Amino acid sequence: MSTVAAPGVRILFFADAASVHTRRWVAAAVERGAEAVVVTRQAAEVPGAKEVIVVRPGGDKLGWFLALPEVRRVARDLAARFQPTLVHGHYVTSYGMWAAACGVKAPLVLTAWGSDILVTPRESRLMHAVVGWSLRRADLITADSMDMLDEIARYHPQAACHQILWGADTDKFVPGEPGADFDVVSLRSWEPNYNIDLIIEAFSRFLMLRPHSHARLHLLGGGPQQAALEQRVQELRLLQQVRFHGRVGDAEMVSAIQRSRVSISVPTSDATSVSVLESMACGLPLIASDLPANRQWLDERGGWVVPVRDVDALTQALVQAHDQPQLAAQMGAFNRDRIEREASRRGQMDAMWRLYLKLLQPCAKGHRAPHPARG
Repeated sequence: MSTVAAPGVRILFFADAASVHTRRWVAAAVERGAEAVVVTRQAAEVPGAKEVIVVRPGGDKLGWFLALPEVRRVARDLAARFQPTLVHGHYVTSYGMWAAACGVKAPLVLTAWGSDILVTPRESRLMHAVVGWSLRRADLITADSMDMLDEIARYHPQAACHQILWGADTDKFVPGEPGADFDVVSLRSWEPNYNIDLIIEAFSRFLMLRPHSHARLHLLGGGPQQAALEQRVQELRLLQQVRFHGRVGDAEMVSAIQRSRVSISVPTSDATSVSVLESMACGLPLIASDLPANRQWLDERGGWVVPVRDVDALTQALVQAHDQPQLAAQMGAFNRDRIEREASRRGQMDAMWRLYLKLLQPCAKGHRAPHPARG
């Protein structure tokens, strides 16, 4: 890891403490020399953080606005005793709004996660306005796909915008020896957007076309649709072929990917998916839905891109992955090489650290005034 020493970097994060992405980002910042405090609605341990402060626990939409007075009180207290040099909001429509409104006189960083830019602003004029208001107060904006950056540009922010990926841990997510059978893995959450029902339907059709394939479908991720998905598997008489693993740690996730022959990620809407990058890092070909973020990482050299919610196309992609094992292996090797070059978590967090330091540099020289819209 190549980093630059920078004593006195203190980051006030507004983020979901229960999210693995938050925990990884905070850990990376602390590893590179920062101190961190996390303000959140979800009580959870964040390794490396000096403190996790819970404000208005829950997830109700109105609560984000009702909590603003308390957010500012907490921020004033932290400004006095923690003295943050940076404020970083993760997810523009919620924690990003808190970060933009907290009143701390320090450079503001916002990181978009996906639906906060691609979906929520289209649901109401209020949320569109909130997104624009928050983005225009930022000093630095990051997102993990080019289509998100294009969408952010429509709000005309003054801040520099950069693509920073969540990245894959290329030391942990490495190729292994696949099993003798045709194992298929999905790492996406069991929520409507990720179309796990479609994966199950396509897998069922694949089994009818290739009844002697010894295929198994491994579903990781967990989520609110579990009961409905299990019921559908029972109706299709696939109890022996479909395995519900739920939420698992990295070690079990790596094991599931390594023993599989292909990974499936077919959401209706998405930014760059960490699970896609992790599957690629393990040397798997991908079957992915035709979205800009997926197209950025996947073409015919690395897998199959299928139309959104097209069960026939997904079924045919599974057939091709099964019938052409040598081609699938070549795709997986190509994917591993690309992730090592372009999307390792270590490299992405090094790039983010350099952006932090660049943002702080004018402050250290006394050339930066507080943002005129904040404080």
